[in-house]
Amino acid sequence: MSNVINYLPIIKYPLYIIRPWTELQKRYLGRPTSFPDYFQNPVFRKEDQAKLIENSELSKLAVVPVRPPAAYETSSVYHDPLVQKVINHVMEMGKKKLARELVEKAFENIKRKQIERYHLASTPEQKANIILDPKSVLHRAIDNSKPLLQLLPIKRGGITYQVPGPITEKRSLFLAIKWLLEATNEKDRTIHFPEQFARELLDAASNTGKVVKRKQDLHRQCEANRAYAHYRWQ
Repeated sequence: MSNVINYLPIIKYPLYIIRPWTELQKRYLGRPTSFPDYFQNPVFRKEDQAKLIENSELSKLAVVPVRPPAAYETSSVYHDPLVQKVINHVMEMGKKKLARELVEKAFENIKRKQIERYHLASTPEQKANIILDPKSVLHRAIDNSKPLLQLLPIKRGGITYQVPGPITEKRSLFLAIKWLLEATNEKDRTIHFPEQFARELLDAASNTGKVVKRKQDLHRQCEANRAYAHYRWQ
C-alpha cells in the first residue's frame, strides 16, 4: 500500500492541487495560466513597444521570462483591443461569430452614414469635423460615455446612503459599454441591432443621446449627494 501512495503524490499531498489554483486566482490576468508569477505578460502591441523604447525599459525586459501570448493577442494593425472587448460584451451563449458579424454590420452602417454626411457637407471645415473611421467613432463614443464618479451604497445607523466616490478606469469602461448596449436593446422589434447600435455610437460620439444623458444624470446625482462624502472614511 505504501508503494501505491508513493506513486500517487497528488493523493498523498492534496495541496498540490489546491495551492497552485488559489495562487492563480490572486493574479490579475485575463485568463488562467500555468506560468509562475514572475513571468511577465507579453508586450505584443507595437505602440507599447515604442513606449518601452522611449522610456529605455526594453533592455530590462530582455532578461525577464515572458509568458507566450494568447491566440487572440496579435500585433496586427487591424487588431483593436477595445473592439474585441465590445464584441465579447455583445456575445451571448458563446456565439462569438454572430457577435462579430453584428459589430461589423454596425461599423458598416456608421461608415455609410458618415460618408453620406461628408458628401452633404458644404464647407471644408464641416468635412474635417466628420469622422469616417468607425473604430474612431467607437473610441470617441466610449470616451464620452465613461463616468468619472460612482455612487457607493454605505449603511450608517440603519440608513443606506448613496455616497459619491471615485471610479476605477476598468469599472468606468465596463459601465460605458454596458450602457451603450442597454440603450441599444431598448429598441423597437422592427429595428435590427446593428442599425440601432450604430445610432447610439454616433450619438455618443457627438456627446448626445441616452447614454451621455445617463452619465450626466449620474454626475448630477453625485453632486447632489456630496454632503454624504464623509461617510467613505467613517
